[in-house]
Amino acid sequence: MTSRARFSRGSVLLLSAVLSTSAAAQTDYYNTDAGRPLQIEDAHPVERRAFEIQAAPVRLERSRAGVYNWGIEPELAYGILPRTSIEVGAPFAFIEAAGDGDRTSGLTGIHLSAFHNLNAETSIPALAVSASVLLPVGSLAPEKAYTSLKGIMTRTFTWARVHVNSEYTFGSRLDAADAASAGAAELASWLGGIAVDRTFPLEALLITGEVYARQPIHRDEDVEWNGGVGFRYQLDPRFNIDAGVGRRLTGDDRGWYITFGTAYAVGLPWRP
Repeated sequence: MTSRARFSRGSVLLLSAVLSTSAAAQTDYYNTDAGRPLQIEDAHPVERRAFEIQAAPVRLERSRAGVYNWGIEPELAYGILPRTSIEVGAPFAFIEAAGDGDRTSGLTGIHLSAFHNLNAETSIPALAVSASVLLPVGSLAPEKAYTSLKGIMTRTFTWARVHVNSEYTFGSRLDAADAASAGAAELASWLGGIAVDRTFPLEALLITGEVYARQPIHRDEDVEWNGGVGFRYQLDPRFNIDAGVGRRLTGDDRGWYITFGTAYAVGLPWRP
């Protein structure tokens, strides 16, 4: 084979790899994650050998008393095996104290998770399992690690996709006095909910709504019901944005919250 032929063949292989990566990235707006834009996620992992950089997922909460709390959790996910991805995140919180308006801020832990899709959706729904651990790292982190296990189901109909999530967190519940040290607004003993989304492939747009219940990790808090709506939009083959808005439907503090996030997909052009 001549040098020119080798160059042509190599160019074709590289172009095919890049195009296949771009094609996969073009449908990344289908792959909803917890918190992007809403809590309930679908049963599909990050593509194999692809990195997804979630640069600035932001969550802003406003209580009925007018107190604002911010949360930011940059994350990096990697498709390590077929239908399997791993993820690391560093959640950071800005917590405003009720009454005097003083703020505390800090890292609320290091979040590690593994996600595995059990099957492709056929006559039965797509099923997935996810395991995660929140490590006690940072000034607002819990004093010990908390491990969670989640089951996920996705079913596609002609009119929409339906997702069901159920999550349980292992570990004892906390007293109210531990709230600040735990930064535990996001910790729940259990969570369960359903989301429905509608995709518009020609516009690379997804619109979704959800309802879910969660039992906060603190002993003195009752079960919360929450509802929200959001969207996810693909700006180009690798970059997408999302946003959502929701509200607590039960409890004494029926505040609202908004989310905003961006993600950039990077595929590896070679195969092992």
